[in-house]
Amino acid sequence: MPRTDPASGGAAGAAAGEHLAVDLSAVSVRYGPAKQPVTVLDAVDLRVRAGEFVVLVGPSGCGKTTLLRVIAGFARPASGTALVRGSAPRPGRGAGVVFQQPRLFPWRTVGGNLGFALARHGVPRSQRPGRIAELLDRVGLPGMGGRRTWELSGGQQQRVALARALAAEPELLLMDEPFAALDALTRERLQEEVRSLAGRLGTTVLFVTHSVEEAVLLGSRVLVMAAGPGRVVEDLAVPLPREPDTDVAGLRASPEFARLRGRLAGALQPA
Repeated sequence: MPRTDPASGGAAGAAAGEHLAVDLSAVSVRYGPAKQPVTVLDAVDLRVRAGEFVVLVGPSGCGKTTLLRVIAGFARPASGTALVRGSAPRPGRGAGVVFQQPRLFPWRTVGGNLGFALARHGVPRSQRPGRIAELLDRVGLPGMGGRRTWELSGGQQQRVALARALAAEPELLLMDEPFAALDALTRERLQEEVRSLAGRLGTTVLFVTHSVEEAVLLGSRVLVMAAGPGRVVEDLAVPLPREPDTDVAGLRASPEFARLRGRLAGALQPA
């Protein structure tokens, strides 16, 4: 893992003893037959402190989604160890996941989708209506619990998917290119909302994207990955204001934002 400044919240800082939300040590993942396996991730080390917003960027095939799958408990390392808050990852336990496509149940209403998630996490039936209303308020969709999912725009559906992931009040949120299929204006709005929401709730977030601008805007750290096999080649701290009331439009136009965007773009260039 590349060296980072302890003040950045990166690997060096996390190793000093802060509470770790994610701790990967020499994690490798291989697919295919045992005689000719393909190494997707190679000896990846990653330490994420509670409350960090870490963005993964890199070319297609470098293992970004696989890394999220390991942390979510959907994939097991061939070697190395993976811990989420000190325990081995388990699907559906401790982490909310938001995919590139919303993957909502089309035969259920918005409230029905959220109610299903709440039921899975043991929320009593009597408490679900209040929790559904709270979740919809949180993602900017108040009063829309009775709408059918197919009546919603793509951006609204993705907000419902985010609300569903938040239903279990996860300490860790894993987001795999959730805004990639959205138009530019909706994407910008949801970026700002997720940035603000994570700051207000103190949620730890790992976010996959191919967008340099999105990575700099959202992340408190950005990890650059390279393929052949997948590995982390740079850990970039992003020292931009993260308060929920930050002027995001002004931030996007600032010289520091442009400097960080340029530095990240340079790091993504092939060696």
